[in-house]
Order: sequence, then structure tokens, then C-alpha cells
Amino acid sequence: MKIDHLAIWADDIESLREFYTKYFGFVSGEKYHNPRKNFSSYFLSAEEGGARIELMNIPAMADRHEGADMIGLAHFAISVGSKENVDTLTETLRKDGYTVLGEPRTTGDGCYESAVAYPEGNRVSRNLVGINL
Repeated sequence: MKIDHLAIWADDIESLREFYTKYFGFVSGEKYHNPRKNFSSYFLSAEEGGARIELMNIPAMADRHEGADMIGLAHFAISVGSKENVDTLTETLRKDGYTVLGEPRTTGDGCYESAVAYPEGNRVSRNLVGINL
């Protein structure tokens, strides 16, 4: 297993993308946009490999003062290697009393994942590596 990516909500993903590419040498993937949810994101990769950064934005969230959790770190994703492992681990965590926040599914940008709240209430996603290159 390895950490696949860290996801960050941002008001302006373009300026944040420029920050990471200009100053830290990350390489940006193509912009993903889901018009139904008005959701946009970029995946940034370091040339040396390792965990990626996902920058995410939903414009309407910037106007929600109660949506303070919609800015900053959203979740981190741990790769478990296969769809079967995602399904199995999700069920194991559910049986052990953890809250499943999102059932296993393939996202619009190609990740197969589920989301679980761990003991402190933070969100951790598990996904299959290599789906959204």
C-alpha cells in the first residue's frame, strides 16, 4: 500500500496549480470538469513519483460560510492495488464499526474508490492506482 494522493479544496485551483508547478516542479494533468456538479480538478504529479496532489473546486462552495471544510485538505487516498481490495477493505472496515462515507464506485475522473471516516473523523479514500493517469 502507498499514499496515492492528497486532495485540497481551493477557491482558485488555477493559482494553486501555478503555485505547485512553478515553485515545486509538479507536473499538472489535464483539467477535469464535471458540468453536472460544476466540479473541477487537477491532479499534480512530482517528477520523482510519489503521492500526487488533487486540487478541487466547486464555485458555489466559496459562497458558503458554513462550508469552511470546503477549503484546504479534503482527504488523502491510500492505494490498495485493485478493485477487489477496495471492496474487501471497505467491508472489513464497515464490519469493524467504521462509517462508510462513500460506497465503492468509479468516479468521473476514473478512480475506483470508497471513502471511510477513521477514528478522528477525518476522511480517507482508497483507490486503485493507475486509473486516472
